[in-house]
Amino acid sequence: MELVKINIYAAWIGILLGIIAGATQGMFFHNKDWLGGYTSWRRRMTRLGHISFFGLAFINLSFGFTVLYLDISRTILLPSRLFIVGAITMPLVCYLSAYKKFFRNIFFIPVLSVLSGALIFIFGGLF
Repeated sequence: MELVKINIYAAWIGILLGIIAGATQGMFFHNKDWLGGYTSWRRRMTRLGHISFFGLAFINLSFGFTVLYLDISRTILLPSRLFIVGAITMPLVCYLSAYKKFFRNIFFIPVLSVLSGALIFIFGGLF
């Protein structure tokens, strides 16, 4: 069970980073032309990066508390790692994509990490 505590710590770090990112971006939201305007690619990607800190934090928090509450010991190592990889790479890819559109091509990394983690966790104990 010590393993999932890492996911819980990762979740709280993600929440903290989400607050910091939101506060930083929030200092400029009043400028309608900031990062090319509200609907620009750069601004949309920074908003997605900001919210992904929270979204992936909640996934890690839910995973950690589910494992602890249900006292699950089967098939948790790989999902634990995959959820952390997703929590790191999703905001990173979002902010990198805001910088250079080319980086949108690596969105599959965080998406497949989280998707695989969920599938392995949900179905891992059935087989």
